[in-house]
Amino acid sequence: MVKDLAIRTCGLLKQFDKHIAVNKVDLEISAGEVYGLIGPNGAGKTTLIRMLATAEEPTAGEIYIFGHPLHGDRNNFHLKRCLGYLPDNYPLYEELTVWEYLDYFARLYRLQQPHRHRRLHEVLELIQLANKRNCLISTLSRGMKQRLSLARTIIHEPILLLLDEPVSGLDPIARTQFREIIKLLREVGMTIFISSHVLSDLEQLCTSVGIMEFGYLVESAPLEQLYQRLAHQQILISTLGKQEELLEELKNHPLVKSWEVTNSKNTIKVDFSGNQEDCANLLRSLVQANIPITQFHYTQEDLETVFLKLGHKQAS
Repeated sequence: MVKDLAIRTCGLLKQFDKHIAVNKVDLEISAGEVYGLIGPNGAGKTTLIRMLATAEEPTAGEIYIFGHPLHGDRNNFHLKRCLGYLPDNYPLYEELTVWEYLDYFARLYRLQQPHRHRRLHEVLELIQLANKRNCLISTLSRGMKQRLSLARTIIHEPILLLLDEPVSGLDPIARTQFREIIKLLREVGMTIFISSHVLSDLEQLCTSVGIMEFGYLVESAPLEQLYQRLAHQQILISTLGKQEELLEELKNHPLVKSWEVTNSKNTIKVDFSGNQEDCANLLRSLVQANIPITQFHYTQEDLETVFLKLGHKQAS
């Protein structure tokens, strides 16, 4: 068993009557990663997360958490304590104050004093709700309530977080606040598995991405690898009157797939297959070739475009 894998599944399958929600998924997530799971509604994302959280029993297959087999019974209580699970639309007890709510869950996890008191203060500072500790939950904004739900998820100091659509319905400011908290949690060593339809957020958070379609995990790779394989990258290059010399350099570069002279007289649009480091090396080589560059603009398709492109491939 590989010890540095936070999550490993083998042939994981979940069937409801005749419907297969998750179909023989083999998944590996390294410890310390932020892994983003994307896919259309009904792809099986929530069912997969629920099985990892022991909220749903697999029909078949195996789940390993940090190298240990995960079962739905009570025999692996200590392993389940490593998990923090935030489902979509988790209910809050709105008649309680923020402090009472977190203290209630801390007691359920058997946190003892003085550690419990200290932990509540730590978590409230992290989620930026220390000044709301005595406020009723019913008075909080949607973004604050979602941050409070996250606080409840991490109150027992788990090392693996399972977050199902945590930013759904939040405004841009609330999403940004939530995203910054996730970054802090990763910095302290947590492994985070997060599903979301807000792909721009995942782009900024994730080290790896999985894509689900019709219950299958059709892609699972580091984000950079996914971009290199599937994202269309372009560079706009302008020069001062040395277009022929520029074209000659581009033709001989192994990562330049094609080029097009634009309507602007000395500007060339280049299809490029390298990463940003390769792009910097290309610029350096052009400067060393004494080509006067006036514009060098690199663009790459975003995660949403890659996802849509992959979806069209699967459908064709």
